[in-house]
Amino acid sequence: MFPIRDHNPSGRIPYVTYTLIALNIGVFIMYWPLLSDARAISSFFGDWAMIPGRVSAGEQSYTLVTSMFLHGGIMHLAGNMLFLWIFGDNMEDEFGHLGFTIFYLASGLAAGAAHLISDPSSGVPTVGASGAIAGVMGGYLLLFPKARVDILLILVVIFKIFPIPAWIMLGLWFGMQLLGGFSTPTTGGGVAYWAHAGGFVIGLIFTIPHFLRRGGIAFWQRTDMHPPHPEATYRFARTNVPTVRRK
Repeated sequence: MFPIRDHNPSGRIPYVTYTLIALNIGVFIMYWPLLSDARAISSFFGDWAMIPGRVSAGEQSYTLVTSMFLHGGIMHLAGNMLFLWIFGDNMEDEFGHLGFTIFYLASGLAAGAAHLISDPSSGVPTVGASGAIAGVMGGYLLLFPKARVDILLILVVIFKIFPIPAWIMLGLWFGMQLLGGFSTPTTGGGVAYWAHAGGFVIGLIFTIPHFLRRGGIAFWQRTDMHPPHPEATYRFARTNVPTVRRK
């Protein structure tokens, strides 16, 4: 079960969101050939991924930024870019292009710091934009808790799309990060749950000043926690591909 789109159109072209997606894809394409060579990719990640043990020792602090634009594989990249595409445009609409850029990078740095605190001596390289994107999701939850998000549910051979409020989808996602963080040993590889959870909380906190400028609780009351503009609607259209039936 994963989100495919929301019903919350943005009022401006999200240039920063599109640029971030392009940068992440472009950087991945640059080092993609290295993924088939264990020694080469290990060396590459050793230089550019965030390794908590080294950063704790005062080395390679720049990797807190560079690691945000690296991914461990196509599915890792695709999943992160899908979430950024769904939620990033609305946050950019709220903060403006420059404000959203600062918000995104600050959320990513905070998420990296949360992972660093959770396991400061780890020698495992950390990569991914998910910490910064988690910050985007945390801010989205505060501003649009009842925005509708379309979820694709896959049960073996059954595919079904249905809308749910953003607070359910994002709340479940955040709960899964907490569960994973508390139940998974910090040593070794895997998912950086505390980076996700930390980025989400920090993104929500960073959004509070904007939320208060919007009116705070009064903003929620005016909109009933929905987006403050008409929601997008989607419908299925007939395909031009002819149906071929057996005789």
